[in-house]
Amino acid sequence: MIAGFVLISQHSRKWKMEFQNHTMKVVSVNISEKKGTVKQPVQAITLYDKGVLGDAHSGKWHRMVSLLGTESFRKFEKDAGRELAYGEFAENITTEGMILYEMAPFDQLHLGDIVLEVTQIGKKCHGAGCAIYNEVGNCVMPKEGIFARVISGGDVKAGDLISYHPKVFRVMVITLSDRASSGEYEDLSGPEIQKQLLPFFEMNRWQVNFESHLIPDDPKKLEELLFKAKSEKFDMVFTTGGTGIGPRDFTPEVVKQHIDKEIPGIMEAIRLKYGMEKPNALLSRGVAGLMNETFVYVLPGSVRAIKEYMGEILKTLRHLLFMLNGIDNH
Repeated sequence: MIAGFVLISQHSRKWKMEFQNHTMKVVSVNISEKKGTVKQPVQAITLYDKGVLGDAHSGKWHRMVSLLGTESFRKFEKDAGRELAYGEFAENITTEGMILYEMAPFDQLHLGDIVLEVTQIGKKCHGAGCAIYNEVGNCVMPKEGIFARVISGGDVKAGDLISYHPKVFRVMVITLSDRASSGEYEDLSGPEIQKQLLPFFEMNRWQVNFESHLIPDDPKKLEELLFKAKSEKFDMVFTTGGTGIGPRDFTPEVVKQHIDKEIPGIMEAIRLKYGMEKPNALLSRGVAGLMNETFVYVLPGSVRAIKEYMGEILKTLRHLLFMLNGIDNH
């Protein structure tokens, strides 16, 4: 068995690692009782399971709390030609010390026992319905503001410190092969899955840790790893190998026993797309589904098939992650 860990690209990793556990400061907290109006600074706000108590934008949705950094304020004041008051961009929390819009969905902000989860970066501009837009012809909130939902609530006031905790996705890659695991030849399929995934995480500014396993075609060893992924709450599991109809091909059967919700359309579409030109592609028994809160994908064992399958899987993966986490921002 081989295990390894890989982070995303140097640029994204450098920023994330530099600011991991970094502390910034709340400089203002703001509320508006009506939508479409600027928010007014107040002494303190209360965060609860619907957002900001008494704020017009509170509710059971993914944009419960809005945040904007003074770094964005300073840039926009040059365009406005005047000093701007906190709350004018309709942000609930004005911060100082980090560039907020370089964060990513699922990152967390901690204020003592309070936990906010970032759900969206920027938003659609209201145009003529925005007071700042009418004055300047532009608005910074749609580009540089961020939105979050409340995981754990409490009171927030100016001067409170915020620590930043980026989301790190955990992905398990399992290669099943008697010959590769015995050293007869090098495993190329498992590394290819990681290679295909890295640009996806980089594009979304997400960190990722890969845990790689190379095992023989052994149902018990596969089950052990699936139990591990489920109990340790991995975000995704990708297997490669064992999707044929030979006597040692059992991966789909084992995985299906652990899947709570199958996602059949992905694999059906892949088989049809490539089966039109190569009928043998129709014989693959790839599976996709959800094991508790872990996505599981069962892929064939060839590098060429990995490239074809991952090309289609990656088209839906971001949307599936938001769906799983109850974030309707499409």
